[in-house]
Amino acid sequence: MRQLIGAIVSAKPWGFRACLLTVFLLAGCSESSPDARYAKGIYLLLDTSGTYTQELAKAQQVINYLLATLEAGDAFAVARIDSGSFSEKDIIAKVVLDGRPSTANKQKRDFARQIDTFVKQVKSSAYTDISGGILQGVEYLNEAKVGRKTIMIYSDLKEDLPTGYVRDFDLTLDGFTVKALNVTKLRADNQNPQAYLNRLSQWSEKVVSGGGNWQVINDLDKPEALTL
Repeated sequence: MRQLIGAIVSAKPWGFRACLLTVFLLAGCSESSPDARYAKGIYLLLDTSGTYTQELAKAQQVINYLLATLEAGDAFAVARIDSGSFSEKDIIAKVVLDGRPSTANKQKRDFARQIDTFVKQVKSSAYTDISGGILQGVEYLNEAKVGRKTIMIYSDLKEDLPTGYVRDFDLTLDGFTVKALNVTKLRADNQNPQAYLNRLSQWSEKVVSGGGNWQVINDLDKPEALTL
């Protein structure tokens, strides 16, 4: 089944893939036995600061697409990036898919409904604790004991911490892939593009120095964009 999903992902453009796999999500999937060694885990962080909330409808498409590709034993969590994101309270939805197709499909539908409710009711955060969110993602995926661990950051990557919050720690990311999605440019970046480039470089250095693999994906139409 994983090979079939991979073939679908690589063969069709983004819009069609989303529709096709949403249908697949609603229709069901074949039965398989969960095996943590081959299972994959995704922790997706959503930036909810300022005007970035306008990007969340697009993020919802990404989430539904990812949800449709998951199989028994896979773990998936979506969390908001808030003022202090090193906390389970910022997890919007999380699931480890059951081996029974009917149960797994219900889990996916419940997950999608939770995300839909969040996107419709979200309020902007005053601050953006990306480092805390990554650290929470590392904890979640390590505890899930999955074979492949991916943290996705749907954000402009501009961190802004409240007074008193300290995030000058080193991340331990051996075995992790960190993907920055839809890294929009800020108004200040138009005045000074180097600020955008510096932001990307700083996060890349932080992830790679921690032993992780870093990717930036702004064109979600690319076939390899969301391949896990």
